[in-house]
Amino acid sequence: MAATKDRLKRDLAAALRARDETAKSNIRMMMAALTVEEVAGDTARELSDAEELAVVTKEMRKRRDSAETYAAAGRQDLADKESAEAEFIAAYLPAPLTDVELAALVDEEIAALGAPATMKNMGGLVKAVTARAEGRAEGRTIAALVRARLA
Repeated sequence: MAATKDRLKRDLAAALRARDETAKSNIRMMMAALTVEEVAGDTARELSDAEELAVVTKEMRKRRDSAETYAAAGRQDLADKESAEAEFIAAYLPAPLTDVELAALVDEEIAALGAPATMKNMGGLVKAVTARAEGRAEGRTIAALVRARLA
């Protein structure tokens, strides 16, 4: 467990040796987010790999949303900074599923449903596909694809 945190520690040591301020800052930010999640709740605990992945994904999504907000407000300098941070964080995530792979997962889950695929089944299908995607696809993308397949 804690593969992401171990990788971050190794990368932080390398960034410190290389005097790479950008990498150092981004790595420390991700380590802080993981630590906050570890101590959240009643007792401190070690995060599973899936939980670490969820935290890193959430941090990347925050940066992308911030970049969009800054760009809409006309602050391209801040948008570029946030986009660069999001790309740095994305390097710690598994490769996202392609549209073809995601469509295949959706089709497999629809076939496994055993009942006629209707919009009533959408919630269950999205949940099943999300579980099988293991953080390699965004929920809104999965929901849109399931909705398109059921329509």
